Amino acid sequence: MRSSIWDERLDNSAELDAVLMGSACMFEPGCANSANIHYVPGYDAAVISRVDLRSSDADAHALVDLPQGESAAIAESASEVLALVRQQGDAALRELTERFDGVNIDEFRVPAPEVSAALASIDPELRTALERAAARIREYHEQQGAVPTAVGIDRDGISVTEVVVPVNRVGCYVPGGLAVYPSSVLMTVIPARVAGVPEVVLCVPPGSDGRVPAVTLAAAAIAGVDEVYRVGGSQAIAAMAYGTESIAAVDVIVGPGNAYVSAAKREVAGAGIVGIESPAGPSELVVVADADAPADWIAGDLVAQAEHGPGGRAILVTWDAALADAVDRELTKQVENASRMSEIASTLETGGLSLLVRDEEQAMAVVNQLAPEHLELVVNDPETLVGKVRNAGAVFLGAQTPTALGDYVAGANHVLPTGRSARFASALRVDNFRKHIHIVRATDGGVRELGAVGAVIARAEGLDAHALSLEMRSVGRPEGKV
Repeated sequence: MRSSIWDERLDNSAELDAVLMGSACMFEPGCANSANIHYVPGYDAAVISRVDLRSSDADAHALVDLPQGESAAIAESASEVLALVRQQGDAALRELTERFDGVNIDEFRVPAPEVSAALASIDPELRTALERAAARIREYHEQQGAVPTAVGIDRDGISVTEVVVPVNRVGCYVPGGLAVYPSSVLMTVIPARVAGVPEVVLCVPPGSDGRVPAVTLAAAAIAGVDEVYRVGGSQAIAAMAYGTESIAAVDVIVGPGNAYVSAAKREVAGAGIVGIESPAGPSELVVVADADAPADWIAGDLVAQAEHGPGGRAILVTWDAALADAVDRELTKQVENASRMSEIASTLETGGLSLLVRDEEQAMAVVNQLAPEHLELVVNDPETLVGKVRNAGAVFLGAQTPTALGDYVAGANHVLPTGRSARFASALRVDNFRKHIHIVRATDGGVRELGAVGAVIARAEGLDAHALSLEMRSVGRPEGKV
């Protein structure tokens, strides 16, 4: 292992969503990617950079050429962790937990009585809030999890149907570090339970005291987690993917995380070790706003998503320069007064943008190129723009619907595709935990008729044994033979 990589990583708590997935170069004049971008003359934003796209005739792809995926160093670091845990199991987990989290862990599993006790120990108002959020999340996902409408065909003597079965074991990852995320416990575990998964386990980075926060354990109890483990970062992904002496391997891993976690998930999924929902990395928000949008609310929503820490995106898209000015002023005030000012400022410095466009049409073209995790349409008639959204993880309509509502209590899932993967990926849903298995039945008459058809195609492909397999049945069986 190269010491330079490990020196960069500090500990799991210090990763803290701190890696920008790509370079901020495209936001600077003179960058190779900035040929089609015009920076506003004389504009000196206190918080986020402003880019004027109004005079450009380039397509959306050329307008804002954001990077995709993690850096080579992050991917290499995650790969090294995966290999170490695969080879050394619990010993590697202990070494990496001490290195990244600064704590020694003897037993990774949190005892079940401790999980139950946490639920009883938290503030009653917080418990009620978690239970109410869980109920909405469960209700929404139960509609996804209803028995699917029967599909199939049955004619010409051959029927094709399907059965839907849950995977056997699911691993849910929930970040730690500067913040705790009981909401992510609910969002990942409840859909798996609705899907009927027999075993659901949870991995959470330990705190400085080596323990999992009580509120996280309480959420685990509400959601119905079977096993909770004190391990985080890419080493947690490795443990769930390959298995160790303490943690049995799973079939699917879901949950948000920083760039290292996302890179580890990509690798184990790409190798066919486990399934994943999507690359759920650092948080992203794009707000499309018109002249009537409330600048303070927009700034508040951008700050809220930036609060997750460095590496994310917070972008305003508007055709009203006065609104952009007003949002800038509000951002300056709100960042200065924020409790997590350093995380917010760092995110906005590297991933904050104010994009001036000509009109709604150009705004939506830019949105679909950005393919954001969260999209807010803060315009007078947001319904008119919804049909133009092609790429987004979740869409929030109108000034009264902030992204934070979806983060906690709306009922929709907040584990969403990031890094422009919304072009091909979806929000976490019940089907991420289920498999659809095709069932085919043929009668003698069916295999005789359609088997001959299949044999013609098989011979065209040069697969004579396939053709023979069909032809043997196409001529029928001798009487009395099975």
